[in-house]
Amino acid sequence: PVHLLGIAPTPAVAFAAERHEWVGIAVTASHNPWTDNGIKVFASGGSKLSDADQIEIERVWHALIAEPAPVALGTEHDAAAVVEEYAAHRLNIVGASLGGLVVVLDNANGAMSHVAPQVFQATGATVVSMNDQPNGRNINDACGATHVDGLIARVLQERADIGIAFDGDGDRLMAVTASGMVVDGDFIMAIAASDSVQRGLLRNKGLAVTVMTNVGFHRAMDELGIDVVVTPVGDRSVLSALEEYDFVLGGEQSGHIIHRAHATTGDGLVAALILCEYLVRTQTSLDEAATIMQSYPQVLVNVRTEEKVHDPVADIALAIEAVEESLGDSGRVLVRPSGTEPLVRVMVEAVDEEVAKTTALHLASALIAVHGGAIEGAH
Repeated sequence: PVHLLGIAPTPAVAFAAERHEWVGIAVTASHNPWTDNGIKVFASGGSKLSDADQIEIERVWHALIAEPAPVALGTEHDAAAVVEEYAAHRLNIVGASLGGLVVVLDNANGAMSHVAPQVFQATGATVVSMNDQPNGRNINDACGATHVDGLIARVLQERADIGIAFDGDGDRLMAVTASGMVVDGDFIMAIAASDSVQRGLLRNKGLAVTVMTNVGFHRAMDELGIDVVVTPVGDRSVLSALEEYDFVLGGEQSGHIIHRAHATTGDGLVAALILCEYLVRTQTSLDEAATIMQSYPQVLVNVRTEEKVHDPVADIALAIEAVEESLGDSGRVLVRPSGTEPLVRVMVEAVDEEVAKTTALHLASALIAVHGGAIEGAH
């Protein structure tokens, strides 16, 4: 049988897969424009499939397309109630504990539009909801976690305590403070880790992040005596590290946060509720909470090469080594090829933005000297 959830956040599909032992499939634009849809598949335990499993599914799919044959039809069931089940489960994490908090929710005109506002209202918070009228084409359109300017303006206008922006399918979030400062996934994880370790809830006193996480986060965790495991980019990499080390918290700077005690995948609603509950319980503003770490300036330079580069780190190893030595523990370098095009991303963090920029451009020039090409963008 096929159970149709209708329009549902991706974490609700993962929840359904785990709770009902179904295989979950989400067709979603995620944080992209409405034209760029992908497929996210969850095993019956609620976790995303491995690369190997996905490659095998593609192989079988292409074989089926090549020789279509009639198959027996299954049955279709309306499972929209599972989305309500998901919402009730998430509400239960904090209960009616957010009275007095003024929250602005940017739903990205996506799948959280008819879930997050209702859940937050049930917590007792005062809720201002925006970008909650999805029409199939306006998802992530100048709104949501990847475009927070509108949320910042609304938080300041409403004099709200916090703004939360989800992406189109609800598996990531960004937050905005009362003063209009953007708080990304690194800050949200740092706040959660600090609170959890003080309450004895951070299992094995560690967490998992990706190579994109800011060096300022690592310094903050060092001071708290928290172990940090670093994984490649992607929430699947983070989840496998959480399972391997038996940690309960992990995530990405981009706002995918996994609270493994409550969810099997990144869930913007879970992370938002836990962050807000912390602010109310400790009577702390988000501006104050965000002082837990200092985010080092980060400069990213894209180099478009003449052909696809497979191991850019080896190609300019001496230049990278010299730069890392001069930065010491006050910065870091990350050089990685794009998975889809002849592009190499050079990222440098340093205490000073000018140093970060000069260093990134220096490494980009070293790459161009080896492979040809040109700098495409620096920000």
